[in-house]
Amino acid sequence: MALNRPLEELTINEVHQAYLSGEFTAEDLVEAYLERIEQIDRSGPELNSLISVSPHALERARELDTQLAEKGELSGPLHGVPIVVKDQIETADLPTTFGSIATGEFQPQEDATAIAKLRDAGAIILAKSTLPDFATSWFSTSSRSGTTKNPYDLSRDPGGSSSGTAAAVAANLSLVGIGEDTGGSIRLPASFCGLVGLRVTPGLISRAGMSPLVKPQDTAGPMTRTVEDAVRILDVMVGYDERDDYTSAAVIAEQGRPYADALKDADLRGRRIGVLRQAFGDDSDPDGAEVNKAIEAALIRLRDGGAELVDIEIENLDDQVGFTSLYTTRSQSDMNDFVQARPDAGVPSMRHLIETSQYHEKLDLLEAIVAGPEDPTEDSQYAARVLAQTAFQRQVISIMASNGLEAIAFPDAKLPAPSRDDIFADRWTCLTYPTNTVIASQLLFPAITIPAGQTSQGLPVGLELMGIPYGDRRLISLAAASEGVLQARTAPEL
Repeated sequence: MALNRPLEELTINEVHQAYLSGEFTAEDLVEAYLERIEQIDRSGPELNSLISVSPHALERARELDTQLAEKGELSGPLHGVPIVVKDQIETADLPTTFGSIATGEFQPQEDATAIAKLRDAGAIILAKSTLPDFATSWFSTSSRSGTTKNPYDLSRDPGGSSSGTAAAVAANLSLVGIGEDTGGSIRLPASFCGLVGLRVTPGLISRAGMSPLVKPQDTAGPMTRTVEDAVRILDVMVGYDERDDYTSAAVIAEQGRPYADALKDADLRGRRIGVLRQAFGDDSDPDGAEVNKAIEAALIRLRDGGAELVDIEIENLDDQVGFTSLYTTRSQSDMNDFVQARPDAGVPSMRHLIETSQYHEKLDLLEAIVAGPEDPTEDSQYAARVLAQTAFQRQVISIMASNGLEAIAFPDAKLPAPSRDDIFADRWTCLTYPTNTVIASQLLFPAITIPAGQTSQGLPVGLELMGIPYGDRRLISLAAASEGVLQARTAPEL
């Protein structure tokens, strides 16, 4: 049997209906994706989005097909769902490189908790996707994989650090994908590649087995073509994990109710959204003007769909974002703790990578991290930065409460996806690129990006919706309603 419908833009629900009706099998679907990977990622456009492809995927698909034939029902909520996973997250049956040339063929002894949950739900780990070294860039530059191409314009970057997941899911090389977000590493590439990217309240999803960047801000999460698919994955991944005490957040969030409930009867009417125009680009810059135009058009459609839009301002926004950044204060300590617990990975410290030149030359953030203290308390302002973060939270929550807002909206970035030429000519570096995704990250807020439209050159533009901690359900409902009005996802032509 083979697929008798287009592979592009399939959803989890459509796949499950096809399995149950006998239209096609999990083996058929995996074979189709493997063929498309060969045609688009390895040859043809050569997206270079995947580091390794699982040799076990077909075998696992056949097992699931047998279970369905014997029991007459799906084995779990993600039965036969092929998933690409950012190679920052450990897998016991595939090497995990963390995007680094220094790790060799490091083979973890066990799955990360998030991966184990996905497998238990019936998912098929199809491949591991590219990322910059230890997730330290907004771009795809990696000592391990080089650069990944944006499927909407092969001369442009897909964004980072979940570069490969974004490119692969956008190009329909997999049904869905998993990324990781510290400062925007799910949302920025999702916005550049026309996807939904969800950053949950940190701690709802276990980070055990996932390399950190700033531990209190880190979270894995779904990158998909629809909000519904993102939520289907989320409901599997959330939950307390004794291997990660930050998942106490999942206990507070009361995980008894599925997040999928938030999709029921999602409606924009009467829902108040703050518009943060401070985060818009410069209209005198043609690229910034293109992003603004797409976002403004999307906001008009949301208003016409029943949403109430309220312009807001956050006092001293840029200064607060700058001061609460912990990358050059805390990251080196968190990253060193992780790699030192894995001596077989061959990376004794982040400083070792710099001293031995085993990193991509364009990773200015990694250089800045290593130039900082190895112990965050060596930064005389560390305590002040952490306290400033909580004050920042109170300020923004107060703005939302006083205006009766469910979320705050703004573009994920002030510019569209940059060209590789601009990255390699240093027009933009990780430390200078004008991304807005750091706002939610440093507030420790949940946020989601949904496709808002495209520039005149056909580059996707993402609209970010930022909610309050533990307000993930309301945020998801708002995103689903907004997606239904905008319907702005357009598949790339490859």
